[in-house]
Amino acid sequence: MDRQFWNGKRVLVTGHTGFKGGWLVLWLARMGAKVSGFALRPPSEPNLFTLANVGEQVDSTTGDVGDLAAVVATCKRTQPELIFHLAAQSLVRKSYAEPVQTYRTNVMGTVHVLEAARAVGSVRAIVNVTSDKCYENREVPWGYRETDPLGGADPYSSSKGCSELVAGAYRRSYFSKSGQTGLASVRAGNVIGGGDWAEDRLVPDCIRAFLQNEPIVLRNPSAVRPWQHVLDPLAGYLMVAERLYENPASLSGAYNFGPYEHNVQPVSMVVGEMARLWGETARVLIHTDAARNEAGILALDSTLARTHLGWKPRLGFQDALQWTIGWYRAYDTSQPMAEFTATQIADFETRIASSATSEQSETPVDPSPSGRK
Repeated sequence: MDRQFWNGKRVLVTGHTGFKGGWLVLWLARMGAKVSGFALRPPSEPNLFTLANVGEQVDSTTGDVGDLAAVVATCKRTQPELIFHLAAQSLVRKSYAEPVQTYRTNVMGTVHVLEAARAVGSVRAIVNVTSDKCYENREVPWGYRETDPLGGADPYSSSKGCSELVAGAYRRSYFSKSGQTGLASVRAGNVIGGGDWAEDRLVPDCIRAFLQNEPIVLRNPSAVRPWQHVLDPLAGYLMVAERLYENPASLSGAYNFGPYEHNVQPVSMVVGEMARLWGETARVLIHTDAARNEAGILALDSTLARTHLGWKPRLGFQDALQWTIGWYRAYDTSQPMAEFTATQIADFETRIASSATSEQSETPVDPSPSGRK
């Protein structure tokens, strides 16, 4: 990434009050960007937005991406040069209970953000954030590629596939014709890190159990997922945005940002390591919800991002868990979380810089995946 690129850039982040959006705002502000945000109020209590003082780093507008007029008004007022669209209903189980709201937010919300971008002449780059669950799940033992079919058996996954289709249609119908605005969709795996307090999500559920000395309830311990620290995919999103801005037509499309193969682990492994790192005995209860259709295995092939962008994960499985547990431990001991979060971002930047220096003398390695049929 080019830190100087972001200095003074006008950036709009939708969903900035959420977990991933909060980390992104803090990183952008650290690099000197003028960040605006559009989102509902923080989705939980506690939340990263409050604990890390995210609101002090962003021109915040409270609103719903389901409201086209509000999204357009925000874009016209802030005149963003770059947009990161993260606002979403992001929980699978909630999508079963609230399918209409899920589609309204995840599909029409994407339509509204792209329409708002068309309504102003300032936008040069749009990054539409979806999910690894946008792919039609075939329970295959290799990672999905960007060219694999989209789909989804549950409303959440389906809505993310629909968001991808919306982005593709707008790219071909409007943005590619003008050549002035680049639009890319980005798909990450199971993102973990400090400050996620969402209900019915593995890491927050475990943290709540640790803090309350209650048993951890696992619904699907054998489910295999691509675990990665939040800063790894965010680094990829920033790289995509930079290159779209510099050459809108060059990288428009879709990109996976998944971890290395050894980060693709079953839920039981993640919980076991978290309990060990927490340093206290944790009880685990297995509760299988047979009525819920959820993928058994998910993985991403990130060859395209590695070859076209030079992106790669910086935090392995153990590091990602250690950084996550370290954040919640700091919270539990009443440390100033704005400073702690900023320190983790700074440490991650150091890893990027150190890795870039060492790579200059290394022989390039063939990035093609093994075992793909």
